[in-house]
Amino acid sequence: MAFNNKTILLSILFFVSLCVANGVPPETICGSTVDPTYCKNVFANQNGNIYDYGRISIRKSLSQSRKFMTSIDSYLQGGSSLSQLTIRALEDCRFLADLSFEYLSNTYATTNQSNNVLPTSQAEDFETFLSAVLTNQQTCLDSLDTIASDQRVKNDLSSSLFDDIKLHSVTLALFKKGWVPENKIRTSWPQNGRHLNFKNGCLPLKMSNSVRAIYDSARQHGRKLLQTNGGEDSVLVSDIVVVSQDGSGNFTTINDAIAAAPNNTVANDGYFFIFITEGVYQEYISIPKNKKYLMMVGEGINQTIITGDHNVVDGNMRLFANL
Repeated sequence: MAFNNKTILLSILFFVSLCVANGVPPETICGSTVDPTYCKNVFANQNGNIYDYGRISIRKSLSQSRKFMTSIDSYLQGGSSLSQLTIRALEDCRFLADLSFEYLSNTYATTNQSNNVLPTSQAEDFETFLSAVLTNQQTCLDSLDTIASDQRVKNDLSSSLFDDIKLHSVTLALFKKGWVPENKIRTSWPQNGRHLNFKNGCLPLKMSNSVRAIYDSARQHGRKLLQTNGGEDSVLVSDIVVVSQDGSGNFTTINDAIAAAPNNTVANDGYFFIFITEGVYQEYISIPKNKKYLMMVGEGINQTIITGDHNVVDGNMRLFANL
C-alpha cells in the first residue's frame, strides 16, 4: 500500500490529537505533588490532562470533607458518654470542616467551568482557600491531640485526617499547576479585600477624621505597625470600635465587638476595625461567616492576650501588633 505525504501528515495529526484527547498517565501529573506515590494511587487507572486530574482531585477532596463531617456528627449525636474536652474538640473540628467544605465547593464551582489559568487575583483567592483547608485539618488534629479519655474517637478521626491531608495536598498542587498563572508572584498581603500592602514595615490605613480620632485616643503606645497617612494604596477602614476590659471602650469583650460588625460587607466598604486594648481576654473567639473584612489589632506583644480552651493547644493566643 502506498502512502503519500498528505496521508502520513494526516496520520500524525490524528495520532497527536488522540494523545491530547486521551491525556497523560498519572505518573506525568503527579511529579509536581509532595507525595507522587500517594498521588498515583489516587488516580489509578485514570487518564487526562491537568484540568481533568485537578477536578477529580477536588471532587475527591469534597467527598472526603463531607464524610469527615458525617463522622464528627455521628460522634456528637451520641456524645452523652464523651468528656467535655472531647466534645469541644469535636465542635472545633466540625466548625473547621464546614469552612473547608465551603472553600472546596467554591473552588470546584469555578474550576469546573475553566480549562485555563484564572485571573491572578482570583487564582490567589482559591489558592488561599485550598491552603486554608490544610490549615484547618492541622488545627483539628491539634485539637484532637488534647483528648485523653476518648482514645477511640481520637484515633478514628486522626487517622482519617492524616489521609485527607495527603489528598488535599494533591488538590492544592494540581490547582496551582493548572489554574494559577506561571508568572504569578505574590508580593503582598490582601488589600481592601485583596492584598494588604506593608510599606517600610507599616500598614497604611485610610480612615475618616472621626474614626482616626477614636483610634488615636485608644492606642497608648507608639505606632510601629500601623500608620494613618491615607495614601493611594492605603487600606480603607470604614468604622472602628474599641474593646477594653475597664469599660472605657465600646465593648468589654471581643465577641461582642465582632457581633457588632456589619454583615456581608464587600471589599469596597472597607474594613471594620476592632482595636483591643491591653489585657488578658478569657474568650473563645468565633467569627461567623457573614462577618467579612474584619481587622483585629491588639496593643502590643504580650500586652493583648486572648486565652481560652478551644483550638489552641496551650489555650493562649496573642495579638502581636505593636502600635
